[in-house]
Amino acid sequence: MAKKNISKGVFITFEGPEGCGKTTHARLLCDFLNEMSLDCVPTREPGGTKAGEEIRGLLLHSSGVNISDLTELFLFEAARSQIVEEVIGPSLKAGKVVICDRFTDATICYQGYAGGIDIKSIESLNDVATGGLKPDITILLDVDTDTGLSRAMSKGFDRMEKKEIGYHKKVRDGYLKLAKRFPERIKVIKVDGSIEYTQKLVRREVEKIVVRKHKRAG
Repeated sequence: MAKKNISKGVFITFEGPEGCGKTTHARLLCDFLNEMSLDCVPTREPGGTKAGEEIRGLLLHSSGVNISDLTELFLFEAARSQIVEEVIGPSLKAGKVVICDRFTDATICYQGYAGGIDIKSIESLNDVATGGLKPDITILLDVDTDTGLSRAMSKGFDRMEKKEIGYHKKVRDGYLKLAKRFPERIKVIKVDGSIEYTQKLVRREVEKIVVRKHKRAG
């Protein structure tokens, strides 16, 4: 990718089931874009702000606290509203590249397809929390549920990862349904090779949208 300045921000999100490697690939992509003289801002959901990190701790690492799927939904949306207001929105307005580890698609898949909450209701709340902000491109790293959970287990389970296998299978199915629904935005990359090979595929997809947006801005 040739070095270039972007006069308009680019919003990239990484999604996928547990153990897909999205956090690793988001970091590698951000490092690569920074090397290409693109101002890249990495962040994550839930989290990315002081309030968001507090919510993250409650959602993922609380012990002995009963949190329903509906309560999860509202907590995720609260953290999302804060990060859009405090980090993502201002960074995009400043012409930066924002890479977010999970965003609205995750809520649809986890609390919607897996948790059973009405999808349209979630989409409405997502729009309220984000002000209608959509990613320019979403990299969906797809991995078999058993393989992904096995990888996640090696690092220790958080509260979401501890949910039953059937829940996680629904999450993965939900992501694949979203990919079919939004093929222009969501790019599915199978995680069945080396980290280097998968990152190459990630960069190839991202380069297309970065160049396209650069041309539009010019």
